[in-house]
Amino acid sequence: MLLHSLDWTILAVFFAVVIIIGLWSSKTAGKSQEQFFLGGRSMPWWLLGVSMVATTFSADTPNLVTGLVREGGVARNWVWWSFLITGMVTVFIYARLWRRSNVLTDLEFYEIRYSGKAASFLRGFRAIYLGVLFNCLIMGTVTLAAIKIGSVMFGLAPWIIVVGGSTIIVLYSALGGIKGVIWTDFFQFGIAMVGAFYAAYVAINQPEIGSLTALFEHPNLEGKLDLFPNMNNPSLVISMFIIPIAVQWWAVWYPGSEPGGGGYIAQRMLAAKDETHAVGATLLFNVAHYALRPWPWIIVALASLVLFPSLESIHEVFPNIDEQYLGNDIAYPVMMTLLSPGWLGLVTASLIAAFMSTISTHLNWGSSYLVHDFYNRFINPDASEKELVRMGRLSTVLLMVISGAFALFLLRDATQAFNILLLSGAGTGAIYLLRWFWWRINAITEVAAMISGTIVAFVLVLFVSDDAMATTYIDGFTVKLLLAVGITSIVWIITAFVTKPESYETQKKFYELTHPGGPGWRKLINEAKDRGEAIPETREWGVPRSILMVFVGCIGTYSALIGTGSFLYGNYITAGILTLVFIGAAIIIQNHLTKTKFQ
Repeated sequence: MLLHSLDWTILAVFFAVVIIIGLWSSKTAGKSQEQFFLGGRSMPWWLLGVSMVATTFSADTPNLVTGLVREGGVARNWVWWSFLITGMVTVFIYARLWRRSNVLTDLEFYEIRYSGKAASFLRGFRAIYLGVLFNCLIMGTVTLAAIKIGSVMFGLAPWIIVVGGSTIIVLYSALGGIKGVIWTDFFQFGIAMVGAFYAAYVAINQPEIGSLTALFEHPNLEGKLDLFPNMNNPSLVISMFIIPIAVQWWAVWYPGSEPGGGGYIAQRMLAAKDETHAVGATLLFNVAHYALRPWPWIIVALASLVLFPSLESIHEVFPNIDEQYLGNDIAYPVMMTLLSPGWLGLVTASLIAAFMSTISTHLNWGSSYLVHDFYNRFINPDASEKELVRMGRLSTVLLMVISGAFALFLLRDATQAFNILLLSGAGTGAIYLLRWFWWRINAITEVAAMISGTIVAFVLVLFVSDDAMATTYIDGFTVKLLLAVGITSIVWIITAFVTKPESYETQKKFYELTHPGGPGWRKLINEAKDRGEAIPETREWGVPRSILMVFVGCIGTYSALIGTGSFLYGNYITAGILTLVFIGAAIIIQNHLTKTKFQ
């Protein structure tokens, strides 16, 4: 046990504050399911934005980044940096549409956009598939990271870590609902960021390193520092940069980076006061998520290559680590053991905060699916508000139990889980972008894509090895990803054209509710005119200008991300130029938002 009395005091204060927030929030959370799952739709943009960032700053995130850097260098992070494009599309195009829909969960959207048995099946099935299976896989990954941190830093058995952490999270999540989760996120994010920056500071000041300059000059980091894949290696360029930027962002459904928004990101947008707050929250999230947070983790990951260049060197110092959990991602908690008393407690609290903020969000989000989209929709439509809240609290406990079992018996490392999730959603992303703007998309289209994507992912994961799929220029997993995208895309496109579209009445109701506009709804507008019915057309379709803002937002955020790296590397001229680009992009976006009319 590495913690001293001062560290334990800091942790005790941290847990006390978290529980107090949960108790305070419980006063309003129990009134209705809208209060429990959306905080009464009264949340401000800055609070929601920080909550989104805190949720995606999970205990497994620094582990994942560490594993990526140790395996493929800094440039390997483009596998998730590419999702910024998805995020900016959500900011400037879809955030306002979600807020206009006024649904309680993004799954309720299915019975607004579509109709009939197919829409009901889609909503009910995905409530179980996403709310339980997919959601618990994500939480299991985060819990796995907590197990690795606890086993290294405390020497605790995995089951003790799972039971202890789960009890506290379930307590404040079940009591306070989404409001308790969001305010706890705000508190936890501050601690998590302080801990991350201090951990990086300690790492570079180890005797074996001495300074940031010495770190970057160390021979162990040869080939690891490039911000972009080495152009002399086509395989790396295609797999780590071109495919993520050209295909992955629009074709793959991934939690937190869903094309068109979805999941807990949609939940936060639906909890916003209005469209303005929904857009502001999502913009803050994307800038902070991609430009602010990665570098402290990257610095620690690079330092770990100097202090622990191999898994064998880690195992020599920490022989009690179970071989099941011995992967490159464990290097991050190993580096945390270098901290001094007091700071160790704070950084430990920051890692626990990262763990708790993510789990609590997923518990509330998954519970909203089980209660609103399954129990209330199909089992007990007449349930009272208090009963729905009670079911929300019970399902919160159930989801925590399942995710703990996944972490203890199924998963091994963060990269493995990341790849499984990425492959499972391959090929479905384009539907989530187009269904708002094209009348031809129907419920059967989404059902076909979901079934195809699941079957293809199942076959590729269980029966086809990455080595068997590898080519001269593309690694095996990337080939699998492209194959899954291609097969599923062909399936849903054919389905969209050979099946009947949704009825005129369903399309008209959806259009009048959300006002998406655009040429994809021209057929509906013309049919309404032929019937002598008036559908208010959007005076100015803002999507073309919004697409330009997506480009500006990506350029600005990537400039901040790469500019920070350039500054750390000592390339001050490049860093200065990219800083000016970021400032220019921020001014353009501010002017755009000021002129935009929100509902």
